[in-house]
Amino acid sequence: MARHVRPFAVTVLILAATAVLAGLLWSWLSPRAPYQITERGQVLADPSTQSLIAADGWFAVITGVLGLVCGAVGWRLRRGHELAVLVGLCAGGLLGAYITLQVGSAFTLGVVTVEASAQPGITIVPGSLRLTASGVRVAWPLCAVGVFGLLEGMNGYRESPLRKPYT
Repeated sequence: MARHVRPFAVTVLILAATAVLAGLLWSWLSPRAPYQITERGQVLADPSTQSLIAADGWFAVITGVLGLVCGAVGWRLRRGHELAVLVGLCAGGLLGAYITLQVGSAFTLGVVTVEASAQPGITIVPGSLRLTASGVRVAWPLCAVGVFGLLEGMNGYRESPLRKPYT
């Protein structure tokens, strides 16, 4: 049991460190939704904006691609610690998605442009990034565990003595 703690911890820490860069990339690529300043606070200026959906899409693409890469690299470097690395990919992917969300929401990188038709005297500002579809938070662990399982299954099939039982 103790020999599996190190590969698990290393996997989780590497994914968490990668998540900081993913959050900065998400902040740089995602468009900001336009909000107008009113007496009640910030209100969405254009209810038909696609910026909220685009931010969810960019989050899913970035974390999904990282999940695919982390799953393949984790499988390649597993060295007899398959279960520890697999659980580390799952836990690290969940932690990585959370860190990506927090870092991406905290920083504003890239060109921030807001397009909305405003009436005279109304101030339009770009909103902060947030997820409207919370299901995209599982893209990273789902892709990582899926690729790891697929590669492990293909490797197990290739090495199986039952593959060619009559030779």
